[in-house]
Amino acid sequence: MSAPIAPIAPAERDRLLALYRTMLLVRHAETALARLFADGEVPGFIHLSIGQEAIAAGVASALGPADTLATTHRGHGHVLARGLALAPFFKEVMGRAGGICGGRGGSMHVADTSLGILGANGIVGAGIPIALGSAMAQSVLGTDGLAVVFFGDGAMAEGVLHETLNMAALWKSPLLLVCENNGWSEFSPTARQFAARLEGLAAAFGIAHERVDGNDALEVADAAARAVAAIRGDGGPRVLECMTHRVRGHFEGDPQKYRSADELDPGAKGDPLDRARAALAAAGMPPTTLDAAAQAVAAQIEAAIAAARADAAPAWEPALADVYAAVHTAEAR
Repeated sequence: MSAPIAPIAPAERDRLLALYRTMLLVRHAETALARLFADGEVPGFIHLSIGQEAIAAGVASALGPADTLATTHRGHGHVLARGLALAPFFKEVMGRAGGICGGRGGSMHVADTSLGILGANGIVGAGIPIALGSAMAQSVLGTDGLAVVFFGDGAMAEGVLHETLNMAALWKSPLLLVCENNGWSEFSPTARQFAARLEGLAAAFGIAHERVDGNDALEVADAAARAVAAIRGDGGPRVLECMTHRVRGHFEGDPQKYRSADELDPGAKGDPLDRARAALAAAGMPPTTLDAAAQAVAAQIEAAIAAARADAAPAWEPALADVYAAVHTAEAR
């Protein structure tokens, strides 16, 4: 089991407390979703990021308002850390009309362009070229923004990652590629799926790579801040690899017969919330402050769930809305 986060200076307490609150939000939201899914209140499948909250919190803390974000099927934490409101989030995942996508997208397709959230994706690695396109748009428009994409280590064997690294390097795209390396490609160890290592792949295209402890929120936040500053400085892409642990199965309800008992231990690599709380306590943060933060988050989530339960189901009539764009011909104009 990993040791707690190293002692932090008093000046760092407030920054870690902010990260801790974000991690609490993600953890409580996902444990609530696990309960709702088991009770049949969430349609379809859900993929939980319990144990990986420090990555979402740390990377999101480094982003600015003009930046965009593409995520994965395991993306609840990313969008919540980015600032997506709880009520429309729960309404979307629970299939209600008031959801951020009208209840049409569900867990794997949450998006909010007002926050730069380009959406999640059910196809392994499919968010990577979407983020590259967004980074290209940032360059063409001359903004100070960048695009960040989260992907799992299972996507390292996907050709689209290799193609994106090549194009991003050629175009010096403002793109941050964040790999959440939890050791598993769905149901198989990643070592059986990908023969190389991510730093070698990045080096092949001349892209800087940094590997960090993905369960240390401050370490992730610092590395993300360095990468973001470098990208804004010279416009070139960066790769951030965060080593972490997937506590739950590939999907909720996965029996996980392919994993050992040690792999199923929630604390196998050091729970990021426990580590942050220990560091905060060691730095003199009163336990009452930390307990109050957890209680506040739990109350907010229960209120959002109640609002979702009270919301209407989507109507059938507008089901095709937003599927096809209007065609404007010369005659129509």
